[in-house]
Amino acid sequence: MSFDLSVWALPAGATPADVRAAVQRCRQGQHVERYPDPRVVAFYRAIVASYPDRPARPGSPWAVVPLHTANDHIEMNLNPACEDQVLLDIERLAGEHDLMLFDYQDGSVYPPPARAHR
Repeated sequence: MSFDLSVWALPAGATPADVRAAVQRCRQGQHVERYPDPRVVAFYRAIVASYPDRPARPGSPWAVVPLHTANDHIEMNLNPACEDQVLLDIERLAGEHDLMLFDYQDGSVYPPPARAHR
């Protein structure tokens, strides 16, 4: 069983309810046709620079490769035994790229630190 997270590039002012609604649309196969959000692209490049998702490698933190990428989000299925540093890096990079973090296990949504302190 994997530990699943996703990061979302939603407009300023988006709420946790907006993120949950976007997750539900994704699960139903409803994806917005648009260019990839630059924040998502930058996050993807940064996370796979440290933890490549292609090709599958022994010791990889990813339970599923390649990562699920869309125009407005990236879904990451992590091996339950992955190092805590991987989670810390995901959280840090989500904040650096102004992405909201969704935890599939309990439905929690974490806004970027800059949004949380406004």
